[in-house]
Amino acid sequence: MGLRRSKARRATARDAGPAASATDRGRGRKRGSHSPLRRLIYWSLVLGLWALIAALGSIAFVVSTLPPIQSLEVPKRPPTVEIVGLDGRPLTMRGEMSGTDVSIKELPPYLPRAFVAIEDRRFYSHFGIDPLGLVRAAAANVLHRGVSQGGSTITQQLAKNLFLTQERTLWRKMQELVLALWLERKFGKSEILELYLNRVYFGSGAYGVEAAAQRYFGKPARTVKVAEAAMLAGLVKSPSRLAPSRNPNGAERRAQAVLTAMTELGFITETMAKTALAQPARAVRPAGAGSVNYVADWIMDVLDDLVGRIEQDLVVETTIDPALQAAAEKALTDELALKGQKFDVAQGALVAMTPDGAVRALVGGKNYAESQFNRAVAAKRQPGSAFKPFVYLTALERGLTPESVREDKPIALKGWKPENYSHDYHGPVTLTQALALSLNTVSVRLTLEVGPQAVAKTAYRLGIASKLDANPSLALGTSEVSLIEITGAYAPFANGGDAIVTHVVERVRTRAGKVLFARAPQNLGRIIEPRHVAMMNAMMRETLLIGTAQKAQLPGWQGAGKTGTSQDFRDAWFIGYTGHLVAGVWLGNDDSSPTKKATGGGLPVDIWSRFMKVAHQGVAVAALPGLSAAPSLASALPSIAPPASVAGLVSGQAGGQSVRPQPIEPGLDGWFLDRLFGRR
Repeated sequence: MGLRRSKARRATARDAGPAASATDRGRGRKRGSHSPLRRLIYWSLVLGLWALIAALGSIAFVVSTLPPIQSLEVPKRPPTVEIVGLDGRPLTMRGEMSGTDVSIKELPPYLPRAFVAIEDRRFYSHFGIDPLGLVRAAAANVLHRGVSQGGSTITQQLAKNLFLTQERTLWRKMQELVLALWLERKFGKSEILELYLNRVYFGSGAYGVEAAAQRYFGKPARTVKVAEAAMLAGLVKSPSRLAPSRNPNGAERRAQAVLTAMTELGFITETMAKTALAQPARAVRPAGAGSVNYVADWIMDVLDDLVGRIEQDLVVETTIDPALQAAAEKALTDELALKGQKFDVAQGALVAMTPDGAVRALVGGKNYAESQFNRAVAAKRQPGSAFKPFVYLTALERGLTPESVREDKPIALKGWKPENYSHDYHGPVTLTQALALSLNTVSVRLTLEVGPQAVAKTAYRLGIASKLDANPSLALGTSEVSLIEITGAYAPFANGGDAIVTHVVERVRTRAGKVLFARAPQNLGRIIEPRHVAMMNAMMRETLLIGTAQKAQLPGWQGAGKTGTSQDFRDAWFIGYTGHLVAGVWLGNDDSSPTKKATGGGLPVDIWSRFMKVAHQGVAVAALPGLSAAPSLASALPSIAPPASVAGLVSGQAGGQSVRPQPIEPGLDGWFLDRLFGRR
């Protein structure tokens, strides 16, 4: 039976013939046509699986290179050093220029929303990474064939700012993604946004929204207006390029984009946006402007010597008077702008202090933004005739008097022939006349008479700390000194003969009020006898009455001082004082190139007079120690006819070969910082 069925099937197949074979072949082709698609799907799944494994492996490796996630902590904000003036108001900030941390609840609602609108508008909906933002940024970058947009969320930016470097590498980006996920898991959205606002960089050295608000608008972050909030948010994209203090137009255009984004998201009303556009934010210029940064740099250089390592926020209380600081800066910059080109003078510095050494104003250069070199403290230049008071004081202490007579005539020392500026000689003159008219030959003769080493020791006693070469040319100020040390060395003439410690820091405390340093009252004793102080004040007063600084007279005030000019007119000085203030001015060029005959009795006196007139407004008149309201010595002494160029008589014109120097070290045993900052 089965054999018959098998034969029947074979017979049926044969009867079907070609038709059956064609059907079978068609079915084979249909099955074959599905094979490539299936293979594509299969290999796509395989490759996708391997890509997922590779990605997970990479993430795992990245995680393994980081510290244990559970042990990661948000780093402390870098310490801030707030520097305040004599009136207790902030002058500037240093360290990382970070403001105090502010709670997001303290800020106006539109301030944090401005950052969300322009930096990460899906901040409240994503999990730390914004896939849509990444796709958008990638597409934009491909179209522009470069990096035109970034896809980093606020959380990613915070992760980078807290834990990573700023380098642009794939490895750093992967670390950033992992840390962003960790931050989102550990902190809430408000906490992340608050951390971000207190850490992000805003340019001009300002870290955190509080520091930025103070830096650009002179107000706390909690009081900024809508336009100011938009400008702050706009800075994050490119802080160095968009800082309103440097690029106000660029900052304003960026702020307009922020306002548009805020309006689109409903963060502000159209009326608020129109008001902000009509009244855009403007960066403010702080009191003392840029020049107060010279003071801040000076303080930061030695702050660790006063309080040790800086590990917490500090407040440094200084002796700086903001009004005098601003007046000093204006006097220097305005006069240089007006006359600097005429005399080929590019730079200058000014220091003003009380007779007891408290620095009230210090300007280290014409423009801090252009040059941070502090010419008042760090530069050492030849003082010319401004050094001569130490010569004359030494002579008085050896028994001479202001009426003592010496010859003003040519002198030659082993080929060195110092001359007076005018090349005129007056014969017998009193010491008062010689100092007032800055006669070089008399100063050299006195130095030879008392000995160069004695002159150097006198200068050291009064406060000069730089190395002095004890040779006859010392009489003409050929040894270099800084402006602040020679100004401080004049202070004993103004205070009656007492030693002083030049200082700018009064107290250093933490923000909690703990005092880490306080300058103790200094009583260093007398270093000049009262009668010699009176003689020197009477003599140097004549510099303003008949001598080289007649333009420095202050109505109603007794003033005294000395001009100075170094060889070839490289440096021009005037150090002058009253019973209220001692001030010194230096002018010259950083490369020591000669000026166009700028002398101490010219532009430096103009700057000094302009500043001192402001500084003495509303101040009770005080006489110079040892002087009364009696007529000046000039009326009681033999008169000489000063040359026509008396206003330009200056020192330091030392032609020929100088005497071989005999160096004398100051021997102050590291005392200089104590003199500057009041540390004992």
